Amino acid sequence: MRTSERDDSASMVGRVAAIFDAFTARDDTLGVSELARRTGLAKSTISRIVQELVAYKFLERSGTGVRLGLRLFELGESATRPRDLRKIAIASMSDLRAAVNHTIHLAVLERSEVVYIEILPARGTPPLPSRIGGRMPAYATGVGKALLAWSDPEVAEEVIEGGLVAVGPNTITDPVRLRRELARIRANGIAYEREESAPGVTCAATAIRGANGEPIAALSAAGWVKNLDVRRVGLAVQTAAQTVSRLIARRPGMHF
Repeated sequence: MRTSERDDSASMVGRVAAIFDAFTARDDTLGVSELARRTGLAKSTISRIVQELVAYKFLERSGTGVRLGLRLFELGESATRPRDLRKIAIASMSDLRAAVNHTIHLAVLERSEVVYIEILPARGTPPLPSRIGGRMPAYATGVGKALLAWSDPEVAEEVIEGGLVAVGPNTITDPVRLRRELARIRANGIAYEREESAPGVTCAATAIRGANGEPIAALSAAGWVKNLDVRRVGLAVQTAAQTVSRLIARRPGMHF
Protein backbone atom coordinates (compact mmCIF):
# COMPACT_ATOMS: atom_id res chain seq x y z
CA MET A 1 0.00 0.00 0.00
CA ARG A 2 1.34 3.44 -0.89
CA THR A 3 1.75 5.98 1.90
CA SER A 4 -0.91 8.25 0.41
CA GLU A 5 -3.37 5.35 0.34
CA ARG A 6 -2.69 4.58 4.00
CA ASP A 7 -3.19 8.23 4.95
CA ASP A 8 -6.45 8.50 3.03
CA SER A 9 -7.99 5.30 4.39
CA ALA A 10 -7.00 5.47 8.05
CA SER A 11 -9.11 7.36 10.57
CA MET A 12 -7.43 9.64 13.08
CA VAL A 13 -7.92 7.02 15.79
CA GLY A 14 -6.44 4.41 13.45
CA ARG A 15 -3.40 6.58 12.79
CA VAL A 16 -2.81 7.18 16.49
CA ALA A 17 -3.18 3.46 17.18
CA ALA A 18 -0.68 2.70 14.40
CA ILE A 19 1.85 5.03 16.02
CA PHE A 20 1.46 3.38 19.43
CA ASP A 21 1.62 -0.09 17.85
CA ALA A 22 4.91 0.85 16.17
CA PHE A 23 6.65 0.69 19.55
CA THR A 24 7.87 -2.82 20.40
CA ALA A 25 9.34 -4.26 23.58
CA ARG A 26 12.83 -3.54 22.22
CA ASP A 27 12.16 0.14 21.52
CA ASP A 28 12.75 2.99 23.90
CA THR A 29 12.78 5.89 21.45
CA LEU A 30 11.65 6.14 17.82
CA GLY A 31 12.15 8.99 15.36
CA VAL A 32 9.65 10.36 12.88
CA SER A 33 11.29 8.58 9.94
CA GLU A 34 11.16 5.20 11.65
CA LEU A 35 7.56 5.75 12.75
CA ALA A 36 6.67 6.61 9.15
CA ARG A 37 8.38 3.47 7.90
CA ARG A 38 6.66 1.20 10.40
CA THR A 39 3.18 2.70 10.09
CA GLY A 40 3.12 3.50 6.35
CA LEU A 41 2.03 7.05 7.18
CA ALA A 42 3.61 10.14 5.66
CA LYS A 43 6.27 11.94 7.72
CA SER A 44 4.16 15.10 7.72
CA THR A 45 1.25 13.15 9.16
CA ILE A 46 3.47 11.55 11.79
CA SER A 47 4.98 14.91 12.77
CA ARG A 48 1.57 16.51 13.20
CA ILE A 49 0.09 13.68 15.27
CA VAL A 50 3.24 13.27 17.36
CA GLN A 51 3.19 16.97 18.22
CA GLU A 52 -0.33 16.64 19.59
CA LEU A 53 0.41 13.42 21.46
CA VAL A 54 3.41 15.07 23.12
CA ALA A 55 1.24 18.04 24.11
CA TYR A 56 -1.19 15.68 25.86
CA LYS A 57 1.66 13.62 27.39
CA PHE A 58 0.83 10.41 25.53
CA LEU A 59 4.34 10.67 24.05
CA GLU A 60 7.49 12.30 25.42
CA ARG A 61 10.40 13.91 23.58
CA SER A 62 13.69 12.06 23.99
CA GLY A 63 16.62 13.43 22.00
CA THR A 64 15.63 13.46 18.35
CA GLY A 65 12.80 10.99 18.83
CA VAL A 66 9.84 10.25 21.08
CA ARG A 67 8.94 7.55 23.59
CA LEU A 68 5.70 6.40 25.21
CA GLY A 69 4.55 8.93 27.77
CA LEU A 70 3.38 8.98 31.36
CA ARG A 71 -0.26 9.52 30.42
CA LEU A 72 -0.40 6.08 28.78
CA PHE A 73 0.91 4.52 31.96
CA GLU A 74 -1.67 6.38 34.03
CA LEU A 75 -4.49 5.19 31.80
CA GLY A 76 -3.18 1.65 31.92
CA GLU A 77 -3.14 1.77 35.71
CA SER A 78 -6.80 2.82 35.63
CA ALA A 79 -7.96 -0.05 33.42
CA THR A 80 -10.19 -2.25 35.59
CA ARG A 81 -9.45 -5.67 34.11
CA PRO A 82 -5.65 -5.66 34.39
CA ARG A 83 -5.79 -3.84 37.73
CA ASP A 84 -8.08 -6.48 39.25
CA LEU A 85 -6.05 -9.35 37.83
CA ARG A 86 -2.81 -7.89 39.13
CA LYS A 87 -4.34 -7.32 42.56
CA ILE A 88 -5.49 -10.94 42.79
CA ALA A 89 -2.36 -12.51 41.29
CA ILE A 90 0.48 -10.44 42.73
CA ALA A 91 0.96 -12.41 45.98
CA SER A 92 1.07 -15.73 44.11
CA MET A 93 3.46 -14.23 41.58
CA SER A 94 5.77 -13.03 44.35
CA ASP A 95 5.72 -16.46 46.01
CA LEU A 96 6.44 -18.11 42.68
CA ARG A 97 9.39 -15.84 41.98
CA ALA A 98 10.82 -16.57 45.44
CA ALA A 99 10.43 -20.30 44.82
CA VAL A 100 12.00 -20.52 41.36
CA ASN A 101 14.14 -17.33 41.12
CA HIS A 102 13.04 -16.56 37.57
CA THR A 103 11.10 -13.69 35.98
CA ILE A 104 7.34 -14.08 36.41
CA HIS A 105 4.84 -12.88 33.81
CA LEU A 106 1.10 -12.29 33.96
CA ALA A 107 -0.50 -11.89 30.53
CA VAL A 108 -3.88 -11.86 28.80
CA LEU A 109 -4.89 -12.74 25.25
CA GLU A 110 -5.92 -9.90 22.94
CA ARG A 111 -6.89 -11.31 19.55
CA SER A 112 -3.72 -12.88 18.15
CA GLU A 113 -1.34 -11.35 20.72
CA VAL A 114 -0.61 -11.53 24.41
CA VAL A 115 -0.49 -8.35 26.48
CA TYR A 116 1.72 -8.38 29.58
CA ILE A 117 -0.05 -6.76 32.52
CA GLU A 118 2.53 -7.54 35.22
CA ILE A 119 6.16 -8.66 35.23
CA LEU A 120 8.23 -9.48 38.32
CA PRO A 121 11.89 -9.65 37.22
CA ALA A 122 14.40 -11.87 39.01
CA ARG A 123 18.12 -11.36 39.40
CA GLY A 124 20.33 -12.95 36.78
CA THR A 125 17.59 -13.53 34.23
CA PRO A 126 18.13 -12.42 30.62
CA PRO A 127 16.83 -9.18 29.11
CA LEU A 128 13.48 -10.48 27.91
CA PRO A 129 11.48 -9.19 24.93
CA SER A 130 8.48 -8.59 27.20
CA ARG A 131 7.47 -5.39 29.01
CA ILE A 132 4.39 -4.33 30.95
CA GLY A 133 1.82 -3.22 28.40
CA GLY A 134 3.85 -4.79 25.61
CA ARG A 135 2.57 -7.32 23.10
CA MET A 136 3.96 -10.47 21.54
CA PRO A 137 2.49 -12.92 19.03
CA ALA A 138 0.59 -15.48 21.10
CA TYR A 139 1.95 -18.49 19.19
CA ALA A 140 5.55 -17.48 20.00
CA THR A 141 5.23 -17.33 23.80
CA GLY A 142 4.54 -19.75 26.61
CA VAL A 143 1.71 -17.65 28.04
CA GLY A 144 0.23 -17.25 24.57
CA LYS A 145 0.28 -20.96 23.80
CA ALA A 146 -1.27 -21.72 27.20
CA LEU A 147 -4.10 -19.28 26.47
CA LEU A 148 -4.62 -20.51 22.91
CA ALA A 149 -4.72 -24.11 24.09
CA TRP A 150 -7.71 -23.44 26.35
CA SER A 151 -9.49 -20.97 24.08
CA ASP A 152 -12.20 -21.96 21.61
CA PRO A 153 -10.62 -23.74 18.61
CA GLU A 154 -11.70 -20.87 16.36
CA VAL A 155 -9.33 -18.54 18.25
CA ALA A 156 -6.26 -20.64 17.47
CA GLU A 157 -7.36 -21.13 13.86
CA GLU A 158 -7.69 -17.38 13.41
CA VAL A 159 -4.14 -16.96 14.71
CA ILE A 160 -2.87 -19.62 12.32
CA GLU A 161 -4.70 -18.07 9.38
CA GLY A 162 -3.03 -14.75 10.19
CA GLY A 163 0.38 -16.31 9.51
CA LEU A 164 3.03 -17.80 11.78
CA VAL A 165 6.12 -15.64 11.31
CA ALA A 166 9.36 -16.53 13.10
CA VAL A 167 10.09 -14.33 16.11
CA GLY A 168 12.88 -16.33 17.75
CA PRO A 169 15.18 -19.15 16.57
CA ASN A 170 12.64 -21.89 17.38
CA THR A 171 9.30 -20.20 16.76
CA ILE A 172 6.69 -22.72 15.62
CA THR A 173 5.73 -21.63 12.11
CA ASP A 174 4.14 -24.88 10.90
CA PRO A 175 0.34 -24.92 11.50
CA VAL A 176 0.23 -28.71 11.93
CA ARG A 177 2.99 -28.61 14.52
CA LEU A 178 1.32 -25.75 16.40
CA ARG A 179 -2.00 -27.62 16.55
CA ARG A 180 -0.17 -30.67 17.97
CA GLU A 181 1.56 -28.44 20.50
CA LEU A 182 -1.73 -26.92 21.68
CA ALA A 183 -3.25 -30.39 22.03
CA ARG A 184 -0.29 -31.45 24.17
CA ILE A 185 -0.72 -28.39 26.38
CA ARG A 186 -4.41 -29.18 26.89
CA ALA A 187 -3.48 -32.72 27.88
CA ASN A 188 -0.61 -31.79 30.24
CA GLY A 189 -1.74 -28.38 31.48
CA ILE A 190 1.66 -26.71 31.00
CA ALA A 191 3.09 -24.83 28.01
CA TYR A 192 6.81 -24.74 27.37
CA GLU A 193 8.70 -22.26 25.24
CA ARG A 194 12.28 -22.85 24.13
CA GLU A 195 13.79 -19.88 22.27
CA GLU A 196 10.53 -19.24 20.44
CA SER A 197 10.21 -15.58 21.49
CA ALA A 198 13.92 -14.69 21.64
CA PRO A 199 17.38 -16.34 21.51
CA GLY A 200 18.46 -17.94 24.78
CA VAL A 201 15.09 -17.59 26.50
CA THR A 202 12.90 -20.38 27.82
CA CYS A 203 9.80 -20.52 30.00
CA ALA A 204 7.03 -22.62 31.46
CA ALA A 205 3.49 -21.25 31.49
CA THR A 206 -0.01 -22.21 32.62
CA ALA A 207 -3.42 -20.70 32.01
CA ILE A 208 -5.44 -19.14 34.82
CA ARG A 209 -8.95 -20.43 34.20
CA GLY A 210 -12.42 -19.37 35.22
CA ALA A 211 -15.18 -21.43 36.79
CA ASN A 212 -16.25 -22.80 33.41
CA GLY A 213 -12.71 -23.59 32.32
CA GLU A 214 -12.33 -20.51 30.15
CA PRO A 215 -8.82 -18.99 30.00
CA ILE A 216 -8.68 -15.65 31.81
CA ALA A 217 -4.94 -15.02 31.87
CA ALA A 218 -1.68 -16.96 32.04
CA LEU A 219 1.35 -17.11 34.33
CA SER A 220 4.88 -17.97 33.28
CA ALA A 221 8.36 -18.24 34.72
CA ALA A 222 11.08 -17.29 32.23
CA GLY A 223 14.87 -17.35 32.22
CA TRP A 224 17.99 -18.52 30.43
CA VAL A 225 17.78 -21.85 28.59
CA LYS A 226 20.89 -23.09 30.40
CA ASN A 227 19.59 -22.17 33.86
CA LEU A 228 15.87 -23.01 33.80
CA ASP A 229 14.58 -26.55 34.21
CA VAL A 230 11.19 -26.11 32.53
CA ARG A 231 9.78 -29.40 33.86
CA ARG A 232 10.51 -28.56 37.49
CA VAL A 233 9.53 -24.91 37.17
CA GLY A 234 6.40 -25.84 35.23
CA LEU A 235 4.92 -27.65 38.24
CA ALA A 236 5.47 -24.57 40.42
CA VAL A 237 3.87 -22.31 37.79
CA GLN A 238 0.90 -24.66 37.53
CA THR A 239 0.40 -24.60 41.31
CA ALA A 240 0.53 -20.78 41.37
CA ALA A 241 -1.95 -20.51 38.49
CA GLN A 242 -4.36 -22.88 40.24
CA THR A 243 -4.15 -20.72 43.36
CA VAL A 244 -5.01 -17.60 41.37
CA SER A 245 -7.87 -19.44 39.64
CA ARG A 246 -9.34 -20.31 43.07
CA LEU A 247 -9.02 -16.70 44.22
CA ILE A 248 -10.84 -15.50 41.12
CA ALA A 249 -13.61 -18.03 41.71
CA ARG A 250 -14.22 -16.44 45.11
CA ARG A 251 -14.87 -13.05 43.48
CA PRO A 252 -17.90 -13.68 41.24
CA GLY A 253 -18.63 -9.97 40.99
CA MET A 254 -15.43 -9.26 39.09
CA HIS A 255 -15.50 -9.52 35.31
CA PHE A 256 -12.44 -10.70 33.41
